[in-house]
Amino acid sequence: MTEETKTETNNWLAKEVEESKTNAFDEDRKPALKLEENKVTTIDVDFTEPFQKWEDSENHTVKKIIPCKVGSDEFVWWLNVKNPIYHQIVELGLTGVKTFKVLQTGSKQNTKYTLVTE
Repeated sequence: MTEETKTETNNWLAKEVEESKTNAFDEDRKPALKLEENKVTTIDVDFTEPFQKWEDSENHTVKKIIPCKVGSDEFVWWLNVKNPIYHQIVELGLTGVKTFKVLQTGSKQNTKYTLVTE
């Protein structure tokens, strides 16, 4: 390995180490929330601690890792901050709302979430 190749390798590895620190997830490892398409799910969000952040520099997205429960089962909801439901949940959380009814339509990149109000 040449000195130049070694320097290039060390540079990208050093950058990777720094990025991994900003994306570190130090919560207990809980399963990711998976909603069923076209089904309303009641979710209890835990607002006691700030949501952890995950930055995907490759896709230029930022997700928040939201601790929540469905019934007695604990999950984390990986939600893109640009998704309109994220803003709605945070605003309602400010008013003391912790329980949300969410409808998922679509899947993968076409996934849309809607808050269901009665």
